[in-house]
Amino acid sequence: METEKKERTNDNVVFIGEKPFMNYVTAVVMQFTTLGAPEVVIKARGKFIAKAVDIAEVATKRFLENQVKSDNILIDSAEFTNKEGRQVRVSSIEIYLKK
Repeated sequence: METEKKERTNDNVVFIGEKPFMNYVTAVVMQFTTLGAPEVVIKARGKFIAKAVDIAEVATKRFLENQVKSDNILIDSAEFTNKEGRQVRVSSIEIYLKK
């Protein structure tokens, strides 16, 4: 699966951040409907993980019901040094939605 991940382009990836919730839901729905993407990946880190899960649920159950389902969910964590010099571990999630 690692090689498949490297070959993927960012065209079908939605990164979750501080924008309003419905902006992300619209982005996911547009990927499937307007752009005809066969798969969309929702990615989030840290405090945005819960928001990513909610976005995936709203997009699949309210807007794309019976058209899209969650195919795979990957979780990970990375450790890095922050500005204060402390080691910090941040979790991440990737939610794969497929037609």
